[in-house]
Formats: sequence, structure tokens, C-alpha cells
Amino acid sequence: MKRPVLLVLALCCAVLFAPVARAAEAKKEKTPGLELATMASQVTGIAISPLLGVSGVGAYQYFKASTPEEKAKLPWFAQVSFWLPALLLVGVCAFKDTIAAMVPPGMKKPLDIAETVENKVSGLVAAGAVVPSLVALGSKMIMQSSGLEHAPVLAGTFGMLPLAAFDMSWLLTILMVPLSVAVFAVVWVVGHAINVLILISPWGGLDTALKGIRTGVLSLVAGTAVLDPVVGATLSVVIILVAYLMAGWAFRLMVFGSVFSWDFFTFRRTRFQLLADGNRLFTARDIADAPLRTYGRLHQEADGKLLFKFRPWLVMPERTVEVPRDGLVVGKGVFFSEVLGFDKEADKNATLLLLPPRYVGHEEMFARTYRISGTCDVGLRKAWSWLREAFGFGAKKAPAAA
Repeated sequence: MKRPVLLVLALCCAVLFAPVARAAEAKKEKTPGLELATMASQVTGIAISPLLGVSGVGAYQYFKASTPEEKAKLPWFAQVSFWLPALLLVGVCAFKDTIAAMVPPGMKKPLDIAETVENKVSGLVAAGAVVPSLVALGSKMIMQSSGLEHAPVLAGTFGMLPLAAFDMSWLLTILMVPLSVAVFAVVWVVGHAINVLILISPWGGLDTALKGIRTGVLSLVAGTAVLDPVVGATLSVVIILVAYLMAGWAFRLMVFGSVFSWDFFTFRRTRFQLLADGNRLFTARDIADAPLRTYGRLHQEADGKLLFKFRPWLVMPERTVEVPRDGLVVGKGVFFSEVLGFDKEADKNATLLLLPPRYVGHEEMFARTYRISGTCDVGLRKAWSWLREAFGFGAKKAPAAA
């Protein structure tokens, strides 16, 4: 199932970028191949990091315009009122990640969640407005450089009437927009995974490294596109194919980040009511056919057997896997909780299921609902309990002997 789709995507990319190779010898003049290569690099770069990509493209177009009249005709994302504040916001996020290694992970988690939401919003705006706008402008320039911007209309049997020519760039735009948005979506899902990994990362140094990798890839795409559009487009094709292969993993990570961000910002735990059965949660590791971070419902049968039911890609036919009951215990955390189970290979308890933030404060009820033996502290809560005991704060006194 996956190989035919990958083949179709590869063929589409080959069709799109075939003119690029033929344009290599004519780099100094505007050709359809070079315009297409530039457009491909812009779409890929924006998909990697929407806010930085859109503001960067906007700033580039603004400074490229030579007269005030040309600048006034630029799209909204190329106006100073947009790209300058956007770049400042990108700088704030970069500063946050720069000092991440010196700050306890829990201290900056709310900012990480805010950035994850921002990435989703900017991605939707880019896919719905910026990418179609870039494709429409690119299509017009492709038609102009090919000399086919205006096409004559057939008039009965009298041949073509040059006076009835009209702009044909809209037709190319209609053909290019769906494919461009699909390419954007595939690359953006993988790029957004960086934000979610930062969200769940326990170490600030890893956050900085992940953000540096994404910024490095974006810089490489932008730099090669400026120096040589052909090389930039080739690199974009490689990124698109790699992103497609990682799309399933990245999609599950995106759902994970969306659910966690929504629960956190809406304080859902204050109005959450645990169901008697079929509560939603994530897998923390591969369980049979359910990969890591699969979103689904946990069911309990009359004999106590736990079943995890999920739909691949959230819309595919439902599947069911059995969750092992060995050593189950509910771990209570500060930002989210988890269910630990005994790992025979590691010979110790390990995280089996992840509970979204809505479950914070409801761990005891969750344990009773699914007949789990008890609860324990994990993460920052466990560290805080250790510190209190170490310094003698909050320690319970032993009852006096009678």
C-alpha cells in the first residue's frame, strides 16, 4: 500500500522538477525551470518552520522590491508590519531555547506549549493563505518566462483570434496549488514533530539541539536556493521524500502534542470526568500493532482484560490490542501522568501508557476504574517528594506507642 503511494509522489516530484535540470545551463535568465525551482524551495522552507519561513520570504521580497510602488503591491506577509514582528517573535523563541540548558525543564514547559500552538496556527495560515499566494505568483512568472502568459481563444472554425487572448496563469495555479499544499503538509508534519519532541523532552540541552537541527536544515534550503535554484530544488525533493517516509511517526507525534497543548491551556482537568470505560490515552511504547504514541481508548472486559482500541491515522478501520497487566501502577506527574507496567526485557517497571494533562488529579479514580493496584509519584513530583523527605519537610510522624 505504501510503496505505490511513494512511487506516485516520486513521479510527481520528477514531473515537477524535470524542467529544473534543463534550466541548469541558463541560470542567469528567468526560465520556467528556475521559477519552479525557486517556488519549490520556498514552499519546502516555509513547511519546515512556518513562522520563520513566511517572515523570511516576506523580508526577502520586501528588500528585493526596488521602488515604493513595488513594495506597496507586495502580499501581506511581505509587509514590514508582519515580517518584522514575526522575526522578533522567532528571536524570542530562539532565546528561550538558547537558555534551555540552564533552566530546569519544568520551568519552560508552558512556553514550549505556547510555541507548539503557535507552530500549528502559523502552519494553518501558511497552508491556507501563504502557499497558494506564492504558487499563484510563481505560476504567473512561469507563464511570463515561457512566453505563454496569454493564450489565444478559438473562435469557431476561423482559427485563433489574437485579440481574444487572456491570462492563462490561473490554470497552472489550479493545477499546482493542491500538489504544493500536499507537499507542504507532509514536510510540515515532520517539522512540527520537533516542537512536540521539545515539549516532552526531559533535558533542555536536547531542546536546543533539536531546534538547531531544524534551523540548520531551513538555512541550508534557503542558502542553496539563493546560490543555485537547481541545487535548492534538488535538496527540497530529498527533504520531501524523507518527510513522507517519516509522516506516520510524525503524525502520531502531532496528535500527541495537540491533545497535550489543548488540555494544558484550557485547564481541562478542572472539568474532566472520567468515563466508566473507554477513556482516551496514548501508548508510551509499541504494544503489538499499536506503535509508540498511538491515540486510542482503553477498555476493560468483565474478566479484567485490558484492551486498547485505536484507528490508524484516526480514520482507518479500528484495531484492538491487549495491554499486559503485569505490574501496572499509575504514576502521578506535575504536568501529565502515566501508567507503568513491568518490562520483562529490562526487568523493571517502564512507562506503558501516557495520560494527557486532563487526568492530573484523577489518577486515584483512574486506578480504581481499571483495577490497578495503586499510584506513585513520577517526574518532577517524585523529585519534589524526595527533596521534602531529604530536608525533613512534610514527613509524617510515626504514631506513638501505646
